[in-house]
Amino acid sequence: MSVVGPDPMGNNSFARGHCGLSGMGGHRQQTRASYAIEVRAGMTSYGRRPRRDPVKAHLCLLVVAGALSAALAGCARGPLPLVFPEVEIGDPSFAPTFEAYTAAPIRWGNRVDLLLNGEQIFPAQLEAIRSAQSTFTYAQYFYETGPPARALVKAMSERCRAGVRGHVLVDGIGSLGMPAELRDSLTEAGCEVASFHPVEVPTIGEINNRNHRRILVVDGRIGFTGSSGASSKWMGNGRREGYWRQTDVRIEGHAVTDLQAAFVENWLETTGKALGGPAYFPRQERRGEVRAQVLRSSPGRGSLTMYTMYLFSISSARRSIYLTNPYFVPDETIRDALLSARARGVRVVLLLPGAIDHELVVAASSAGFGRLLDAGVEIFEYQAGLLHAKTMTIDGAWAMVGSANMDNRSLALNDEISLIAYDREIAERLEKVFEDDLTHARPTDPQSWRARSLWRRFLEFLTVPVRSQL
Repeated sequence: MSVVGPDPMGNNSFARGHCGLSGMGGHRQQTRASYAIEVRAGMTSYGRRPRRDPVKAHLCLLVVAGALSAALAGCARGPLPLVFPEVEIGDPSFAPTFEAYTAAPIRWGNRVDLLLNGEQIFPAQLEAIRSAQSTFTYAQYFYETGPPARALVKAMSERCRAGVRGHVLVDGIGSLGMPAELRDSLTEAGCEVASFHPVEVPTIGEINNRNHRRILVVDGRIGFTGSSGASSKWMGNGRREGYWRQTDVRIEGHAVTDLQAAFVENWLETTGKALGGPAYFPRQERRGEVRAQVLRSSPGRGSLTMYTMYLFSISSARRSIYLTNPYFVPDETIRDALLSARARGVRVVLLLPGAIDHELVVAASSAGFGRLLDAGVEIFEYQAGLLHAKTMTIDGAWAMVGSANMDNRSLALNDEISLIAYDREIAERLEKVFEDDLTHARPTDPQSWRARSLWRRFLEFLTVPVRSQL
């Protein structure tokens, strides 16, 4: 797959096949045909070794089964071209065009606050939960033990005992490390607790579809999203080895309605119960000046929203793309979009993890650095702790914070969610955070990449047949 290049009409055009991540037709076949449990589970780190994850230690990795089933699914047809109009972020037509292709409304009148690392995320979440008067909804992919996990359960339990209707949805694999006592505390307090696609015979066909969304909505008016987990891994400021560097957002205003909609969608699928009424969907008031958009994707809905979001926004950049992502395994189409941006003179900077909890993902990511580095893409590897934030800014005017990694699992197999802010102030603040993170990162140059060890090259080779499952 390669960049077709600007077409005669001046559009950005990319070739897209129908196998793996770059094949839209093959996405949904893989979702139910492949039964690979999270590839990231159980992988050791490259370089510094983080503390062993109790969940991942006992999971069996069925990567080969997933790769074989993807291969058996085959290719539906030849490659289709993706042609994007040349619409800059600042163009008045950009927002409605982006809105149309992502099928997500852009809401006015929001307040959006960036929350950095556990030292800001958990206090803000706990304050909101403790203020709940009627309802709270909470979806979490990664729930285990530790002070933050226990504090969240305590706060939610207290509100449920006070008569607040609480609904807690955890992922059936991501929450395997959640102690039974925490779940029991919630149910005994009157909270409803459910597991999304648990590892059981009735749901074995859905084992490759995980709910990777992180959502907290209180009284239908205050919302949180991002990619943090309920674990001691997220404690602190993200600058210490063994702890995770994170960016989440707190939202008030009309966009909270769409955040709630994402939760009730997953709740209905899991429990068969529909949540509604003013306690969950109150009439929203103007809370700020930010235009915001909640993007959600799910294989069950046949949605490729996140994939479209990345491609369209990258293709619209004219000055800068600052991307932070811990699991960077893009397909050729997204890689070509980044290369095309460089050809337009756009500064492209990638902040990736220097140490990570999954060695196979590191190898798959670094295998594709060559063309990017040769084109002038700047690649930095974060050194102070473990990088887990998923953010992007375009031209200092458009900002994204979400749960989706830039890999096939997030873009095709998982349920994901992102918050887009069409706001220069938020984008500029996120850029400052990005620049500060770069001071704790090590640059990667073409010479050092080409001099990487034979062991690293061998690992990269091993990832070829399983990249669609990463």
